[in-house]
Amino acid sequence: MLDIKFVRENPEAVRENIRKKFQEQKLPLVDEALRLDAAYRAALTEADGLRAERNKLSKQIGMLMGQAKKDPSKAAEAETIKAQVTAKAERMAELEKLEDQYEAELHAVMLQIPNIIDPSVPIGPDDSANVEVQRFGEPKVPDFDIPYHTDIMASLSGIDMDAAGRVSGNGFYYLLGDVARLHSAVLAYARDFMIDKGFTYCIPPFMIHGNVVEGVMSQTDMDAMMYKIEGEDLYLIGTSEHSMIGRFIDQMLPEETLPLTLTSYSPCFRKEKGAHGIEERGVYRIHQFEKQEMIVICKPEDSMAWYEKMWRYSVELFLSLEIPVRQLECCSGDLADLKVKSCDIEAWSPRQKKYFEVCSCSNLGDAQARRLRMRVKGADGKRYLPHTLNNTVVAPPRMLIAFLENHLQADGSVTIPEVLWPYMGGKKLLTPKK
Repeated sequence: MLDIKFVRENPEAVRENIRKKFQEQKLPLVDEALRLDAAYRAALTEADGLRAERNKLSKQIGMLMGQAKKDPSKAAEAETIKAQVTAKAERMAELEKLEDQYEAELHAVMLQIPNIIDPSVPIGPDDSANVEVQRFGEPKVPDFDIPYHTDIMASLSGIDMDAAGRVSGNGFYYLLGDVARLHSAVLAYARDFMIDKGFTYCIPPFMIHGNVVEGVMSQTDMDAMMYKIEGEDLYLIGTSEHSMIGRFIDQMLPEETLPLTLTSYSPCFRKEKGAHGIEERGVYRIHQFEKQEMIVICKPEDSMAWYEKMWRYSVELFLSLEIPVRQLECCSGDLADLKVKSCDIEAWSPRQKKYFEVCSCSNLGDAQARRLRMRVKGADGKRYLPHTLNNTVVAPPRMLIAFLENHLQADGSVTIPEVLWPYMGGKKLLTPKK
């Protein structure tokens, strides 16, 4: 969410940013925000004037009532002034209601205006305009056919989607045996990888209040993603970032505690509305999965340096698992409204002979901090908004698709890279059961 002062002073820059995001339907929101801001400030100014006048008149009443003991006419004069105070009090009550109304309406409008994107973001209407920046590792295509990922899992007796369909419906799964163990091993390795980078390990709440949801994501994203608990002000998280950033709602952070570098584990729950193609079936796009996330809260001047570090951590981790990846810069039209800059890390799929998304790294500037009323108290006593960033470390089982395809052998076995041996009980190879 933008600062209304910035919108007031730079309305055309805000409009141009909306155009760059190809959201022309939101252009009227700028004028509406300016109108409500002016109305709110006018009501506030009038109310402040009335308060000052009321205080002045109240002093007069007190003085006149004191004089009335000697001069009865002063009592009548005091009553006249009391009537003026009463009339002003009624108008003040009206203005206070208007202040609340305009403030609420302005807040609702401001939530819909997208954040100002970084100048380095490529301009384009949707993900087709995302730009490949660089590749890491050597993508290979073996000289044998690679089955669909659920077929690889089935050959290892590692998945049961039929039973999950009977129990929970489409978009769910049972992972079994070696595949389930591999799933947990990857998460445990990712946890330790981030701890070794100096991040503090966290397990957050998996449900959050509506005001936290509003603070960490846009209304559009919330409607498309979040599951609400019926009859309660609680939502299942779509990613641990939501509750991790929400932890600091209404908090004043001492500057010396920054940067806060946190890595969190959680299950994630998503509606995943709409139809998806054949390449997004199986365990690619599902309603429930687990993820290791990284979160940074830092000084504004440090956020871009942290952004670079964070996506490179993902690259380093995937290369340690012997999975080639590439960095893809997200264009303006593909950025969620709160994001200043974002990139995807995509893993190589030798079966599809292309890359697919496994991590998303985002710099949200001060948008979440402003929505959550999160502040930092500087050494000089001044207060300011921190910047927040997030990035996926790993998100199996989608990440397992890349793992299984890149480590599959011609005989159907799957090799385990050395970094995972301790997490797999020393097992170096998974062999087909059928």
